[in-house]
Amino acid sequence: MTSRERVRMALEHREPDRVPIQDSIWSATVSRWHKEGLPEEIPVSEYFDFEIVGFGADLSPRFPIKVLERNETYIVETTPYGGIRKNFRDYSTTPEIIDWPIKSKEDWYKIKDRLQPDITRVDWVSSLNAYNRAYEDGKFITYNAAMGYDLFQSYIKTEELLVILIEDPEWAKDMFRTHAILLIEMAKIMMEHGFKFDGAFLFNDMGYRNGLLFSPKTYQRVLQETDAMVCEFFHKHNMPVILHSCGNVKELIPYLIEAGFDCLQPLEVKAGMDLLELKPKFGDRIAFMGGIDVRKMTDPIAIEEEISRKFEVAKKGGGYIYHSDHSIPKNVSFEDYKHVIELVKKYGRY
Repeated sequence: MTSRERVRMALEHREPDRVPIQDSIWSATVSRWHKEGLPEEIPVSEYFDFEIVGFGADLSPRFPIKVLERNETYIVETTPYGGIRKNFRDYSTTPEIIDWPIKSKEDWYKIKDRLQPDITRVDWVSSLNAYNRAYEDGKFITYNAAMGYDLFQSYIKTEELLVILIEDPEWAKDMFRTHAILLIEMAKIMMEHGFKFDGAFLFNDMGYRNGLLFSPKTYQRVLQETDAMVCEFFHKHNMPVILHSCGNVKELIPYLIEAGFDCLQPLEVKAGMDLLELKPKFGDRIAFMGGIDVRKMTDPIAIEEEISRKFEVAKKGGGYIYHSDHSIPKNVSFEDYKHVIELVKKYGRY
């Protein structure tokens, strides 16, 4: 069975030969693994046979990137969105945001004019070459894009964006819809010029460790209509839609289902997202991807209990794809992670 077939079956709530395997690895973790035996010439996704490969377009306003400051530890640079960020040189943590480009509606309208579909938003040579390899390897190929509330934190200070959701919802909806239209138009352009996507993988963090960043009512009033529009487009092209949303987004799940999302990822354990609770409650209406606690991956006994216990429930009837509950940090060794994948294959068989 190919990855394309396996992932599709899981997303359609059918049981494939085994649970599909996908994960996200920090670049700093990969650097560590190269010192511990991961061959330099083999990408980590190939070594562990991850099954989903994503491609996308540049959906930013395309401001030029300029390095403002750098030393042995940090780099400060402008972003394609027009902001300024400070990062560790290995990009191993969430960056510090120094400045935002939108401080008024007038700033938004200037940026809005730059968000037009254009064939030059795609790196055609490298993307199509990588796409052709992934397609021939039978991978499940997704159109990837950030969207909605989380994306606009690249434009507007978080506290101010949250206020806009409540006090000026029409402005918020205009921003989210404008970007969603660009997202859709670029997907059309890519499909018209050689890409055949199996699904969409969209990114919009709407939770934090203790709960939602805004209420379900605000989601319904400000974001759901745009999300439904995007899901409807992809469904018309026979593409299931995976949503990445970090933190505790449990209260949003019924509304995400209404919007049309087919799968929720990554189910952060430390934020209270529990596969054993969510699968019985919602598993007939939405698939899940993730939910395996990375904090247990350095303990062989604890991680085996974690995987065996959760897989027993999560894999029944399909509707589950393995993924860590966020991404693999650099405290997880190469041997630790090889053991994780061995366990996933052992307990993921149908």
